[in-house]
Amino acid sequence: MTWALVPAAGSGRRFGGEIPKQYQYAAGKPLIAHTLDALLSHPHIAGVVVALAQDDPHWPGWSTLHGKPVLTCVGGGERADSVLAALHALPEHLTDETLVLVHDAARPNLRHADISTLITAARSHADGALLAAPVRDTLKRADRHTCVNATQPRDGLWRALTPQAFPRGLLQHALETARAAGVHVTDEAMAIEYLGRHPRLVEGREDNLKVTTQADLALVDFLLTRHA
Repeated sequence: MTWALVPAAGSGRRFGGEIPKQYQYAAGKPLIAHTLDALLSHPHIAGVVVALAQDDPHWPGWSTLHGKPVLTCVGGGERADSVLAALHALPEHLTDETLVLVHDAARPNLRHADISTLITAARSHADGALLAAPVRDTLKRADRHTCVNATQPRDGLWRALTPQAFPRGLLQHALETARAAGVHVTDEAMAIEYLGRHPRLVEGREDNLKVTTQADLALVDFLLTRHA
C-alpha cells in the first residue's frame, strides 16, 4: 500500500498575487486538482494527505477523489513541518514500512509512468528514491556583480523533482532528526541524506514542472491542455 503526501500550506510569495499558486487555474481547474487527480487515479496509490494552511479559504473541501480518501491536516511554516504534519495524519493502521510519496501541490503535470517507475525503485532500495532529471544545460557561477565567475562542471548533477518516495518511518525519523539539529531541508531527500543514507535517483519526465512564476503557469496550462 502506498499513500501520497501533498504539502500545500505555502502562500506562494514568489508567485505573487492574493491566491496561492496551488489554487491558480490551468486547463480549466486549480493546479492542486490536477495534482490530486494524477496521484489518486494511479492504481497503486491508496489515498492522500494534504497539508493546508490554517483556515485555508481556498480548499474545496474534497474528502474523496477517484473513490479514494483525501485527508487533510494543518501544515507548518516550512515544507518539512507540513510533511511531518501529514505523516502524523496518516491512518493509524499504516506501518512504518508503508511507502509514502511526497509531491508538490503546484507540480500538476505528473504522469502515471513516472509514478510507477518511482514506486518500483523505492520498494527495491532501502534508502528510498526520488524523481530527478540530469542537468543538461551549461552552468555558470556568478560573481557579486552578476558576471560570470566560472563555468561549473555538470557531470553527475541532477535536478530534484517530485514525487520523492520513502518508507514512512524512515522519512519521519529523518525529518525529526534534521529539525532537532536545526538543519533546514529543502526536500525530503535532503533529510534522508542528513542521516548518511543515499536515495536512488530515478530519471523522470522533464515536463513534470513546478509552477513558481507566471511563465511556468502559462507553460503548464499549455502542457495540460495538450495532454487532456
